[in-house]
Amino acid sequence: MLRTPTSGAGNGTAGSAGRLVSIGTVLNLLRDEFPEVTISKIRFLEAEGLVEPSRTPSGYRKFSPGDVERLARILRLQRDHYLPLKVIREQLDGQAAGEPLRIPAPSPHGDAAAEGAERPTVARVGRAELLAAAEVDEAQLVEWESYGLLAEVPGGGFDAQAVTVARLVADLGRFGLEPRHLRAMKAAADREAGLVEQVVAPLRRHRNPQTRAHAEATMKELAGLSVRLHEALVQTALGVRLN
Repeated sequence: MLRTPTSGAGNGTAGSAGRLVSIGTVLNLLRDEFPEVTISKIRFLEAEGLVEPSRTPSGYRKFSPGDVERLARILRLQRDHYLPLKVIREQLDGQAAGEPLRIPAPSPHGDAAAEGAERPTVARVGRAELLAAAEVDEAQLVEWESYGLLAEVPGGGFDAQAVTVARLVADLGRFGLEPRHLRAMKAAADREAGLVEQVVAPLRRHRNPQTRAHAEATMKELAGLSVRLHEALVQTALGVRLN
C-alpha cells in the first residue's frame, strides 16, 4: 500500500496541504508496494511523458501528491496487467478526461490452497505478451536469452518477474548498455539468490507448515533487502544523490 507522506519528513514533504516532495522521498513512498522501483525508473517515466513533476529554480524535481499517486497507478498497471507505456498513457489521459480505465480483468487464482494442497501455478505470459510489455522486438528478446538474462519456464512462457527484467534491460539499453554488459549483473544476482536460498533452506525443510510458510515470507524480505543494498552500494560507489 502506498504510504502517506507526513509533514516535515525528508527534503520535501507532501502533507495534507499538498506540499511537494523530492524524488528520493517519492522513492521511499513507493517502495513498500513496489520494492523494485528505482530513481532511474521514475526519471524514465518522466522522460516518456507519463508524469510531469515541477522543478525548482535550481533544477530539482518536486512531486505533488497527485504525481505520486499517478506513478503508483502506472506501476500497478505495469505489474498487474503488463500494459505497454503507450497504452498506460492513453488510459490515464482518458481517465483524467472522465473516462473509466479499460484494463483486462486479472486472472483468477482463487484463495490460498488448503494445507497440504499443491500451490497454484505461477502466472505466465506468452512471448508476444512479453514483447508488448517491454516494447521490444523478437530479435532483442532472442539476444537477451542468448546471454542468459531471460529464459522460458518449463512448459513454455515466461513468469511475471520476467516482464520486470525485460523492461529494465530495455531501459538500460536506451543508455547504451548492451546484454553483454549485463552478464556481470546476472551473475551477481545468481550469487545473491544462492545466499538467500541457503538462509531459508532449513525453514523450507521444516515439518511445521507455518514454518515453511515463514520461509517464503523470509525469502521475499531478504530479496527486497538485497535489492535495496545493491542499489545503495552502486549509488555510493558513483556518488549519486537522490534529487
